[in-house]
Amino acid sequence: MENTLSIRGLKTHFFTGRGVVPAVDGIDIDIRSGQVVGVVGESGCGKSITAMSVMGLLAHPGRVVAGRIDLDGQSLLDMDKRVLRALRGNRLSMIFQEPMTSLNPVTTVGKQVMEAITLHRKVSPSEARRQVVDIFHRVGIPEAEKRFGAYPHQLSGGLRQRVMIAMAMVCQPRLMIADEPTTALDVTIEAQILRLMQELRQDHGTAIMMITHNLGIVAELCDYVYVMYAGKIMEQANIFDIFEAPRHPYTFGLLGSIPRLGESRDRLFTIRGMVPNLLNLPSGCRFCPRCDRAMRICQEREPELMDLGDGHRVRCFLYDPEVITDG
Repeated sequence: MENTLSIRGLKTHFFTGRGVVPAVDGIDIDIRSGQVVGVVGESGCGKSITAMSVMGLLAHPGRVVAGRIDLDGQSLLDMDKRVLRALRGNRLSMIFQEPMTSLNPVTTVGKQVMEAITLHRKVSPSEARRQVVDIFHRVGIPEAEKRFGAYPHQLSGGLRQRVMIAMAMVCQPRLMIADEPTTALDVTIEAQILRLMQELRQDHGTAIMMITHNLGIVAELCDYVYVMYAGKIMEQANIFDIFEAPRHPYTFGLLGSIPRLGESRDRLFTIRGMVPNLLNLPSGCRFCPRCDRAMRICQEREPELMDLGDGHRVRCFLYDPEVITDG
């Protein structure tokens, strides 16, 4: 089956006065129709920059310097800007992390979502309005008719986030990128939004890239997971292998920091240290300074992604047959 989204060798760098920041440094990601793929990792690992690269919304001084991004076989990087703008909100949509900076402050939220419909669908204004009110109901916005005429500043953070989710879903896109979509929502509305995403993938074949810190959401919604660290993919596997048989020490650390029902601990596990400054990356493996299982070779060489079978790949010398043999 052909991938809805195919990313190959993507490198997105920021050119600053202090040097070049390799925010995304040679990653491959595939998402099939109707598949939900999680991209997880700490803040500053390159998850959101990957999303902005796909959307063609990188701000100066960032730019894609290498690689390919294809949507249904079409190159987004080679696409005319006007054509790409026409795709956004239609075949390609995104739920942004901070809705207040993404919504137009001088236009009502109803009109903003309605515009996403009228730009891409041949429907009457009355039908477009009906569709907006309907999607507002479905994402849990109370008094949807009344909220249609509200401005962003008149809504709470949680309601603004639901407006953004409605806007991203309303045209049933081929690919939807969700960047921490439920951060400002309570657990009841979060569950409602996740159900809507399930419907979108099942009924319309929408491919979803879920960017999140919340591994509970990943476990509930995702089919496959990419674990990012300092601009690189450290591990990738189906959802069962990530949770039941993780391989990379970083993945172990992320999973170990989650509280579990029925388990009593004095304190949660924490990964020591901090994500490295991308202007001053450590030699060898980027995770080496924080890794409890680091070897000498980890300080000398950067490991490649190794295939463990069944789509499970890991960037770690612990699974390199040559290193194991030498050791």
